[in-house]
Amino acid sequence: MQEFTVHTGQAAPLRAGDVDTDQIIPVRFLTRLTKAGHGQDLFADWRDDPGFVLNVEPYSAATILVAGPNFGTGSSREGAVYALTDYGFRAVIAPRFGDIFAGNAHQNGLLPVVVPTPVVERLWRLLEAEPTAPVTVDLIARRVRARGIDEPFPIEPDVRERMLAGLDDIGLTLHHTDDIAGYESRRRPALPTTGRRWAADRR
Repeated sequence: MQEFTVHTGQAAPLRAGDVDTDQIIPVRFLTRLTKAGHGQDLFADWRDDPGFVLNVEPYSAATILVAGPNFGTGSSREGAVYALTDYGFRAVIAPRFGDIFAGNAHQNGLLPVVVPTPVVERLWRLLEAEPTAPVTVDLIARRVRARGIDEPFPIEPDVRERMLAGLDDIGLTLHHTDDIAGYESRRRPALPTTGRRWAADRR
Protein backbone atom coordinates (compact mmCIF):
# COMPACT_ATOMS: atom_id res chain seq x y z
CA MET A 1 0.00 0.00 0.00
CA GLN A 2 1.05 3.63 -0.40
CA GLU A 3 3.00 5.01 2.53
CA PHE A 4 1.62 7.95 4.48
CA THR A 5 3.99 10.53 5.97
CA VAL A 6 2.80 14.13 5.52
CA HIS A 7 -0.07 15.07 3.22
CA THR A 8 -1.24 18.58 2.37
CA GLY A 9 -4.24 19.02 0.13
CA GLN A 10 -7.71 20.27 -0.60
CA ALA A 11 -10.20 19.32 2.10
CA ALA A 12 -13.97 18.89 1.81
CA PRO A 13 -16.29 19.77 4.71
CA LEU A 14 -18.89 17.00 5.00
CA ARG A 15 -21.32 18.37 7.57
CA ALA A 16 -22.82 15.01 8.46
CA GLY A 17 -22.52 12.62 11.37
CA ASP A 18 -23.26 8.89 11.61
CA VAL A 19 -22.21 8.34 7.99
CA ASP A 20 -22.35 4.58 7.65
CA THR A 21 -20.66 2.36 5.09
CA ASP A 22 -23.87 1.98 3.05
CA GLN A 23 -23.93 5.74 2.60
CA ILE A 24 -20.25 5.75 1.67
CA ILE A 25 -20.89 3.10 -1.00
CA PRO A 26 -24.29 1.42 -1.35
CA VAL A 27 -24.18 -2.37 -1.38
CA ARG A 28 -25.55 -2.60 -4.93
CA PHE A 29 -22.22 -1.31 -6.23
CA LEU A 30 -20.09 -3.92 -4.49
CA THR A 31 -19.73 -6.21 -7.49
CA ARG A 32 -16.08 -5.62 -8.38
CA LEU A 33 -13.36 -8.10 -7.48
CA THR A 34 -10.61 -5.45 -7.32
CA LYS A 35 -9.97 -2.32 -5.28
CA ALA A 36 -10.04 -0.11 -8.37
CA GLY A 37 -13.17 1.46 -9.84
CA HIS A 38 -15.10 2.07 -6.62
CA GLY A 39 -14.44 5.81 -6.58
CA GLN A 40 -17.15 6.53 -9.14
CA ASP A 41 -19.73 5.10 -6.72
CA LEU A 42 -18.57 7.01 -3.63
CA PHE A 43 -21.61 8.57 -1.89
CA ALA A 44 -23.68 7.46 -4.90
CA ASP A 45 -27.06 8.17 -3.29
CA TRP A 46 -26.00 11.71 -2.43
CA ARG A 47 -24.25 12.64 -5.68
CA ASP A 48 -27.56 13.40 -7.48
CA ASP A 49 -27.83 16.52 -5.32
CA PRO A 50 -25.97 19.35 -7.12
CA GLY A 51 -25.31 20.93 -3.73
CA PHE A 52 -23.57 17.86 -2.31
CA VAL A 53 -20.09 18.92 -1.23
CA LEU A 54 -18.18 16.71 -3.70
CA ASN A 55 -20.21 18.19 -6.56
CA VAL A 56 -19.03 21.68 -5.67
CA GLU A 57 -15.72 23.23 -6.75
CA PRO A 58 -13.06 23.16 -5.42
CA TYR A 59 -14.17 20.42 -3.03
CA SER A 60 -14.61 17.91 -5.87
CA ALA A 61 -10.80 17.58 -5.97
CA ALA A 62 -10.50 16.97 -2.22
CA THR A 63 -7.98 14.51 -0.86
CA ILE A 64 -8.97 15.08 2.79
CA LEU A 65 -12.52 14.63 4.07
CA VAL A 66 -13.65 16.41 7.24
CA ALA A 67 -16.73 14.64 8.63
CA GLY A 68 -18.90 14.48 11.72
CA PRO A 69 -18.81 11.84 14.46
CA ASN A 70 -19.23 8.10 13.93
CA PHE A 71 -17.92 8.02 10.39
CA GLY A 72 -17.79 4.55 8.82
CA THR A 73 -20.17 2.74 11.15
CA GLY A 74 -22.47 -0.03 9.96
CA SER A 75 -21.35 -3.04 7.96
CA SER A 76 -17.75 -4.17 7.75
CA ARG A 77 -17.51 -3.73 3.97
CA GLU A 78 -13.97 -2.91 2.92
CA GLY A 79 -15.44 -1.41 -0.24
CA ALA A 80 -16.17 1.77 1.72
CA VAL A 81 -12.43 2.33 2.10
CA TYR A 82 -11.79 1.31 -1.52
CA ALA A 83 -14.30 3.93 -2.67
CA LEU A 84 -12.63 6.69 -0.67
CA THR A 85 -9.07 5.81 -1.74
CA ASP A 86 -10.03 5.23 -5.38
CA TYR A 87 -11.68 8.66 -5.44
CA GLY A 88 -8.42 10.13 -4.20
CA PHE A 89 -8.81 10.58 -0.45
CA ARG A 90 -5.72 10.07 1.69
CA ALA A 91 -7.25 10.96 5.06
CA VAL A 92 -10.59 11.38 6.82
CA ILE A 93 -10.79 13.69 9.84
CA ALA A 94 -13.64 13.08 12.30
CA PRO A 95 -14.32 12.95 16.05
CA ARG A 96 -15.00 9.17 16.00
CA PHE A 97 -14.85 6.27 13.55
CA GLY A 98 -16.38 2.83 13.30
CA ASP A 99 -13.78 0.39 14.62
CA ILE A 100 -13.88 -1.98 11.64
CA PHE A 101 -13.79 0.91 9.17
CA ALA A 102 -10.70 2.32 10.91
CA GLY A 103 -8.98 -1.06 10.76
CA ASN A 104 -9.78 -1.42 7.06
CA ALA A 105 -8.52 2.10 6.45
CA HIS A 106 -5.19 1.38 8.13
CA GLN A 107 -4.75 -1.67 5.89
CA ASN A 108 -5.32 0.35 2.71
CA GLY A 109 -3.33 3.53 3.25
CA LEU A 110 -6.26 5.73 4.30
CA LEU A 111 -5.55 7.58 7.54
CA PRO A 112 -8.50 8.04 9.93
CA VAL A 113 -7.67 11.10 12.05
CA VAL A 114 -9.48 11.54 15.36
CA VAL A 115 -9.78 15.10 16.64
CA PRO A 116 -12.33 16.68 19.02
CA THR A 117 -15.65 17.91 17.64
CA PRO A 118 -14.76 21.61 18.18
CA VAL A 119 -11.70 21.15 15.93
CA VAL A 120 -13.85 19.57 13.20
CA GLU A 121 -16.26 22.49 13.47
CA ARG A 122 -13.39 24.97 13.15
CA LEU A 123 -12.18 23.16 10.04
CA TRP A 124 -15.70 23.24 8.59
CA ARG A 125 -15.96 26.98 9.16
CA LEU A 126 -12.50 27.60 7.69
CA LEU A 127 -13.18 25.52 4.57
CA GLU A 128 -16.56 27.15 3.99
CA ALA A 129 -15.08 30.64 4.39
CA GLU A 130 -11.89 29.85 2.44
CA PRO A 131 -12.61 26.82 0.25
CA THR A 132 -9.03 26.50 -1.03
CA ALA A 133 -7.40 26.76 2.41
CA PRO A 134 -4.84 23.94 2.56
CA VAL A 135 -5.07 21.31 5.30
CA THR A 136 -2.07 19.24 6.36
CA VAL A 137 -2.20 15.83 8.02
CA ASP A 138 1.23 15.08 9.46
CA LEU A 139 1.58 11.47 10.56
CA ILE A 140 5.23 11.95 11.50
CA ALA A 141 4.36 14.65 14.05
CA ARG A 142 0.79 13.32 14.59
CA ARG A 143 -0.79 16.71 13.99
CA VAL A 144 -3.47 18.35 11.83
CA ARG A 145 -2.60 21.83 10.62
CA ALA A 146 -4.61 24.48 8.83
CA ARG A 147 -4.91 28.25 9.08
CA GLY A 148 -5.14 28.96 12.82
CA ILE A 149 -5.34 25.23 13.68
CA ASP A 150 -2.55 22.99 14.97
CA GLU A 151 -4.05 19.95 16.69
CA PRO A 152 -2.46 16.65 17.80
CA PHE A 153 -4.20 13.36 17.08
CA PRO A 154 -3.75 9.91 18.65
CA ILE A 155 -2.69 6.78 16.80
CA GLU A 156 -1.39 3.41 17.98
CA PRO A 157 2.41 3.30 17.61
CA ASP A 158 2.45 0.05 15.61
CA VAL A 159 -0.25 1.34 13.24
CA ARG A 160 1.66 4.58 12.77
CA GLU A 161 4.90 2.75 11.96
CA ARG A 162 3.19 0.48 9.43
CA MET A 163 1.48 3.39 7.67
CA LEU A 164 4.69 5.42 7.57
CA ALA A 165 6.38 2.44 5.90
CA GLY A 166 3.42 1.63 3.64
CA LEU A 167 3.01 -1.89 5.04
CA ASP A 168 -0.29 -3.74 5.38
CA ASP A 169 -0.40 -7.08 7.23
CA ILE A 170 0.81 -8.98 4.17
CA GLY A 171 3.65 -6.55 3.55
CA LEU A 172 4.64 -6.73 7.21
CA THR A 173 4.68 -10.54 7.05
CA LEU A 174 6.85 -10.51 3.92
CA HIS A 175 9.49 -8.61 5.88
CA HIS A 176 10.04 -11.83 7.85
CA THR A 177 10.35 -14.33 5.00
CA ASP A 178 13.79 -15.54 6.17
CA ASP A 179 12.48 -16.18 9.69
CA ILE A 180 9.42 -17.97 8.30
CA ALA A 181 11.55 -20.13 5.99
CA GLY A 182 13.85 -21.01 8.88
CA TYR A 183 10.95 -22.03 11.06
CA GLU A 184 9.40 -24.12 8.31
CA SER A 185 12.70 -25.94 7.77
CA ARG A 186 13.03 -26.81 11.47
CA ARG A 187 9.52 -27.69 12.51
CA ARG A 188 8.38 -31.28 12.76
CA PRO A 189 5.80 -31.99 10.05
CA ALA A 190 2.28 -32.32 11.37
CA LEU A 191 0.90 -35.86 11.35
CA PRO A 192 -0.88 -37.26 9.48
CA THR A 193 0.27 -35.40 6.37
CA THR A 194 -1.37 -37.60 3.73
CA GLY A 195 -3.78 -40.46 3.53
CA ARG A 196 -0.87 -42.77 2.61
CA ARG A 197 1.07 -41.81 5.76
CA TRP A 198 -2.05 -42.34 7.85
CA ALA A 199 -2.54 -45.78 6.33
CA ALA A 200 1.10 -46.72 7.05
CA ASP A 201 0.74 -45.63 10.69
CA ARG A 202 -2.37 -47.79 11.02
CA ARG A 203 -0.33 -50.89 10.06
